[in-house]
Amino acid sequence: MSASIAEVQKEVWSLFKPNQCVYLATAEADQPRVRPVTLLNIEQKFWIATGRRSAKARQILRNPNVEFCLPLTETCGTGYLRVAGVATAEKDPETRRRIGEQISFLREYWSGPDDPNVILIRITRVEIEYLKPGEMTAVTFLVQP
Repeated sequence: MSASIAEVQKEVWSLFKPNQCVYLATAEADQPRVRPVTLLNIEQKFWIATGRRSAKARQILRNPNVEFCLPLTETCGTGYLRVAGVATAEKDPETRRRIGEQISFLREYWSGPDDPNVILIRITRVEIEYLKPGEMTAVTFLVQP
């Protein structure tokens, strides 16, 4: 990839939609756990909403290191975005309300962003690895919180 890092970052951010399915990896003791989740990209920040009692919430509260993968094509191995970061539960009521109002499916499962059964998780300290479809070498960069 011969583009500058600023050009690569701009390209990467253009690949993220406001919400989309990604494959989230957490850890349960020494066993990795992967599942599809809806990732929210709001203001170039990553969020996941889930049930407070879900396995992924319990795993994140025990070990906040997570990684997710967004395949960029239908064919396996021909491009991806891998994002590693630290997951934390958002506690600020105003932030929960502001972000929660932008989550289309939130009221399908919970009464709203103030529902004590929903946990809003932000992924910070992000490292992104980008393998452009058709290329053989990935580019990795850090995103400032």
